[in-house]
Amino acid sequence: MRRFLSYWLPPLSLMAAIFICSAQSDLPHVPAAWLDTVVKKSGHAAIYGLLAWLKLRLLRHYFEDRCSPGLLRWASLALTVAYALSDEYHQRFVPGRNGNLVDAGIDGIGASCAMLFNARQQMVRRSPPAL
Repeated sequence: MRRFLSYWLPPLSLMAAIFICSAQSDLPHVPAAWLDTVVKKSGHAAIYGLLAWLKLRLLRHYFEDRCSPGLLRWASLALTVAYALSDEYHQRFVPGRNGNLVDAGIDGIGASCAMLFNARQQMVRRSPPAL
C-alpha cells in the first residue's frame, strides 16, 4: 500500500491542488500587470511540467518493462495536456474565470519542456564517459 501511495499520491495531490486553485473566483494579483502575467504563465508552465514528470514517474513504475521510454514520455505528455484542457473547461463554470486555450497551450509547453529535459537526462546518463 505504501508503495502504491508513493506513486499515486503525488500526481493526484497536485491535480487536486490545481483543481482547487481553478475553482477560485479571484486569484491574487501582482501589482504590475505585465509581471502578473509573467508570474502566472510561468507558474502554469512549471506546475504542468511537474505534473508531467510525476505522471511519467507513475507510468514508468507500471510499464517500464513493457514500453519504450519515448512512448511513456508521450503518454505522460498526452495525459497532462488532457488534464490541462479539462481544467480550462472547468474554469468556464467558475464565476469570474474563463477557460483559455492559451493557458492550456502554456501548460502543454511546460509539460513538453519537462519531457524534453527528461529525454536529455536519459541520453546523458547512457552516453559513455569522454576520454
